[in-house]
Amino acid sequence: MKQEAPLILNARQRQMLDLISRQGEARIADLREAFQVTEMTIRRDLEKLEEAGSVRRTFGGAIFVGQDVALKERTGLSMEEKARIGRKAASMIRPGESVFLDGGTTTLQVARFLPAGMKATVVTNALNVAAELAAKQIPTIMTGGTLLEATHSLVGPIAVQSLSGMAFDRAFLGATGVNAEHGFSNSNLYEAEIKQLAIRQAAEAAIVLDHSKFGAKVLVSFAPLSGVSRLVTDKLPDDALLQACKESNVQVDVAD
Repeated sequence: MKQEAPLILNARQRQMLDLISRQGEARIADLREAFQVTEMTIRRDLEKLEEAGSVRRTFGGAIFVGQDVALKERTGLSMEEKARIGRKAASMIRPGESVFLDGGTTTLQVARFLPAGMKATVVTNALNVAAELAAKQIPTIMTGGTLLEATHSLVGPIAVQSLSGMAFDRAFLGATGVNAEHGFSNSNLYEAEIKQLAIRQAAEAAIVLDHSKFGAKVLVSFAPLSGVSRLVTDKLPDDALLQACKESNVQVDVAD
């Protein structure tokens, strides 16, 4: 069977998708004003975004429904920043600890900066993270579950059942966005479920994300700001978000 070619968005449509993903929803009137085009053009753009699976049109606007970005497409984005974050997070892990790492390009960097042969037990639901740890001969436990091909992550009831019987000294989790009102969010409902459980099972939960995610709000909020202990990132957020983190007792660690 011939595979359909992916939809190609123009520059305005990409900007529109970015705006809707950050706000969670948008009205046609506001989009028309923001992009200075006709209402018919906005409607055609929203139709294209809906066809791509990124938004759902509503009466008078659209809401963001999220779309997993394949791991291979995300790997090259902000890699220097993600490597710095990974190094910083890895330095927090001590021998003898039990640690959970979920799927994602930033959590993969955490695994890459752990020293070979480290005597810590790492649990993960990500195939690529497990492969990295195995190559370093670090004790590793994988959850079972249903494979999400886009992110190499295992999710669903089997993964949930596996994690429910475990306890972690630390959990390091990725996120698609963070803002003061919505907290930490992710575009995939099943991955968000794993993140919520890992936070509950960990003595200390940390989110690892780069500054491009500041202010973003996507489909599923998996934790309020106060739901985690640390945010490990590559630069300080703006004053409003930084103040919200302080009020929520979130330690913000900036990677050198």
